[in-house]
Amino acid sequence: MAKKKHEEHENHERWLVSYADFITLLFAFFVVMYSISSVNEGKFRTVSDSIKAALNPVVSPSSTLAPFTIGQTKALTLKPTIEDAKEPAVRRLRQIMRSLKNETHLEIIQLKELTNGDIVLTLPDMVLFRAGESALRPEALPFLQAISEVLIELDRHVRVEGHTDSVPITTAQFPSNWELSAIRAVTVVRTLSELYGVLSQNLSAVGYADSRPQTDNLTPEHRARNRRVEIVVLERKQTLYASEQGKERTALQLFADPPVGSKETAP
Repeated sequence: MAKKKHEEHENHERWLVSYADFITLLFAFFVVMYSISSVNEGKFRTVSDSIKAALNPVVSPSSTLAPFTIGQTKALTLKPTIEDAKEPAVRRLRQIMRSLKNETHLEIIQLKELTNGDIVLTLPDMVLFRAGESALRPEALPFLQAISEVLIELDRHVRVEGHTDSVPITTAQFPSNWELSAIRAVTVVRTLSELYGVLSQNLSAVGYADSRPQTDNLTPEHRARNRRVEIVVLERKQTLYASEQGKERTALQLFADPPVGSKETAP
């Protein structure tokens, strides 16, 4: 009697092999696509910061915290009280500068009264700006607000001076230290005027680059001392040339008028 041939069992799961291969290839495809399209975070952050600085040049919202913490705004705004109202404005300036120095632990923050009556507030650049930038740190705004309240009360002319060290800078925004120092001074002036109400006719800005160092530029500490912004409060409010002469003189008239003591020649 012949044995009955055993029938082979039909495999209904053979499609899983092809499906697994397909999933593997699809996974590999997306891994390759992701690696090709991965973003260079450093370049992206640089472009993002540049766009934000261009759209909002006074304050950079992307600024990171400084190596120090200025602290709460209450310590710097110094809202007037009955006792404060009786204090001279210069004493209040000293108090503001002392508060900032205590918060930052930076001894190079200074307030000097010159023999001619001018008051010079010296601020290292790291208090106001990030390295190589002209956008104000948000942490610096409470301090500038406190300063502006005293400047409004004094009603004197204020000259904001930007200074750098001797290390050259060459970027698209700042071809040299002259541009960097000048734009930083203008940024402080705009903040005092546009944000905090200091009269624009009482303000001026000037950039000195590295032409007026406080010390040599041989060490990192000395270079940090030279990178500064100075707010110079003049002894008295300046008057315009036109009011002193009793008449208005436009720029065209100044160029058209012959020098004093010279004789006009006939055509």
